[in-house]
Amino acid sequence: MPRVWEVPVHDSTRVRDARVAAEHAAAVAALDEPRTAVAALVATELATNLLKHAGGGQVLIEVVAPPVLVAGADVLPVVQIAAIDHGPGIDDVRSALSDGFSTAGSLGAGLGTCRRIADDFELHSVPGRGTVALARVGAAVPPAGHPAPEPEPARRVRAGGVNVPFGGAEYSGDAWAWVRSGHRATLMLADGLGHGPEAARASTAAVDALRGAADLPPGEALRRLDRALAGTRGAAVAVAQVDLGAGRLRFAGIGNIGARLCEAGVWRPLVSRPGIVGVHRPGTLREEQTAWGDDHLLILHSDGLPSRWTPPPGACRPGVDPAVTAAVTVRDASSSARPVRDDTAVAVLTSNPAGR
Repeated sequence: MPRVWEVPVHDSTRVRDARVAAEHAAAVAALDEPRTAVAALVATELATNLLKHAGGGQVLIEVVAPPVLVAGADVLPVVQIAAIDHGPGIDDVRSALSDGFSTAGSLGAGLGTCRRIADDFELHSVPGRGTVALARVGAAVPPAGHPAPEPEPARRVRAGGVNVPFGGAEYSGDAWAWVRSGHRATLMLADGLGHGPEAARASTAAVDALRGAADLPPGEALRRLDRALAGTRGAAVAVAQVDLGAGRLRFAGIGNIGARLCEAGVWRPLVSRPGIVGVHRPGTLREEQTAWGDDHLLILHSDGLPSRWTPPPGACRPGVDPAVTAAVTVRDASSSARPVRDDTAVAVLTSNPAGR
């Protein structure tokens, strides 16, 4: 079952907890000692910034797939570190990314150095609403024989997400994953019934089954997942697949996974069928199909978000790191007035015009 380290940072003792969590995640990702040190440093700096400049916040650390997958290559997991706050925000993001600008009194590395030593780093901040800083740290060098990056259009899509376990639990009953097969990129979000270890077992079974269904369209993939989840308590599951060669998106879902597709700044919902994968699959599965282009972005979310949640203005930004979009979604949909009563996961699939 995938572990999620959630560290609320409201006093200096939790900065150390963030560092230790990053070290544990690095061990799960099989990072070597130098890269483990990088992950620990990034987590320490981001937690320190939360405390010093936002009055506290939340650090989420997970081991995830990278935001770009190369078809036919082994997936090398990375440590993802997200710092999320509802603080005053940053007026000048460019200056904040200069070494030493925002971490006086800490290790002196600053956000600029975090950006330089991490494999991926992105900072999103809106004055008066808060900040999200997100970094990924993976292995230093791909193993011998690792395939070279493939040409366009196969790399023109990215995926990412965040997962927040209910009540600070070690494991979330939600899980997201994505796979590649040729020009097909498939994103899945599963919400195990309820929460806790049995819910996590169901969603983990969905993730494992998806790896063997990368070449299947969403409806067929859901049928395979239904067989794989038999004997678990079941899960709500949504599957979205982009055919990069044809420029088409296909979607199918069972249960209460929310799906919102943005095209040219306009959002519309994608509808799932009632049921529970592994327990009660509907007899027929309807797939939605639509065009997919450089201005498209898809958000999948579990019911940890408010039932009537809709994407806020500015959320449709295909050029932004998809995990940052997911983290901002979680932050802006939550507040002390609306306590979360379940695990919360958000996964984002976005076009990648730059082919990064």
